[in-house]
Amino acid sequence: MRIEDVGPKAGSKKRKRRTGRGISAGQGASGGFGMRGQKSRSGRPTRPGFEGGQLPLYRRLPKLKHFTAINRKEYTTINVSKLAGLDANSQVTLESLMEVGIVTSNDGPLKILGDGDLTVALVVHAAAFTGSAKQKIEAAGGSCTVVGVKEPWRRATSTTKTSA
Repeated sequence: MRIEDVGPKAGSKKRKRRTGRGISAGQGASGGFGMRGQKSRSGRPTRPGFEGGQLPLYRRLPKLKHFTAINRKEYTTINVSKLAGLDANSQVTLESLMEVGIVTSNDGPLKILGDGDLTVALVVHAAAFTGSAKQKIEAAGGSCTVVGVKEPWRRATSTTKTSA
C-alpha cells in the first residue's frame, strides 16, 4: 500500500447539490421549490407559526398566567394542633407520626405548619418549619431541628497562587 492508494471512505465526501443550474443537473428550472406560490419566491421562508394570514394558534390560545415548577418539592405537611395530643418531651419525626397514626401516607419530607395551639414541649425533627410553627413549638418549651437539608453546591475555591 502506498500513500497515493489511500483515499476517503466511500460515501464520506458527498458533494453539495447545485440547484438551478440547468435541467440536466436534476435540480434545474425551479430548483426544487415547485411551481409558483409563496414558498417558491425569493426571501422565503415564512416565519415560524405563520398560517397564511389566519390567526395563528399561539395567538388564538389564552396567555398562561402561571406555570408549574418542574422541580417543586412535595412535603408531608402537618399542623401544630395535631402534635398537641403527643406525650411531653417526645421525639417527633415522620416515622414516629406514622407509627402513632397522625400521618397516614409518606408524601415526602415532613413540614410543620403553624395552625392551632401547642401546650406540650416536644423535640421536633422535620425538613421544614413555617415561622409561626417554630415560634409556637419553642414557646411551649420544645425545640425544632431541621433535618435532611442538602447544602447548595458551590464551586471549590481556587488554589492557584496569585503574584504579588
